[in-house]
Amino acid sequence: MRVLVQRVQLAKVAVGGETVGRISKGLLLFLGIGHDDEEEDLNWLVNKVLNLRVFEDDAGKMNLSVKDIQGEVLLVSQFTLHASTKKGNRPSFIAAAAPEKAKKMYDKFGKSMALVGVKVEYGVFGANMQVSLLNDGPVTIWMDTKNKE
Repeated sequence: MRVLVQRVQLAKVAVGGETVGRISKGLLLFLGIGHDDEEEDLNWLVNKVLNLRVFEDDAGKMNLSVKDIQGEVLLVSQFTLHASTKKGNRPSFIAAAAPEKAKKMYDKFGKSMALVGVKVEYGVFGANMQVSLLNDGPVTIWMDTKNKE
């Protein structure tokens, strides 16, 4: 499971010109589910993202999590995070999970975050989405459950 985390002042996702999810201060998460991802990967990543200290405290140090600041999360599915560009110029997505599995894990990821009181907004799984954001910092972090980083 892979996630690209962006600390944002605001973000929104639209499908067909209509906004389907919008947040103010918080995290924009692009989530990619791999074919070999399991519950353990999901639990590790949810915990890591929820406790990631990327927001500044009163001293200007990145010591606060999205939970600490009562921030919001915009969760966007992105199978292309599992692209392989090893051979040729056309990416291969063979490592991405089948849509049925990925959708279940995507939904569970968002619900797991919401269970601890974080407001979660969503993109539309499998749709062609237009994502707008105001990156704060910029702070952009890549995490992969197979490497635990």
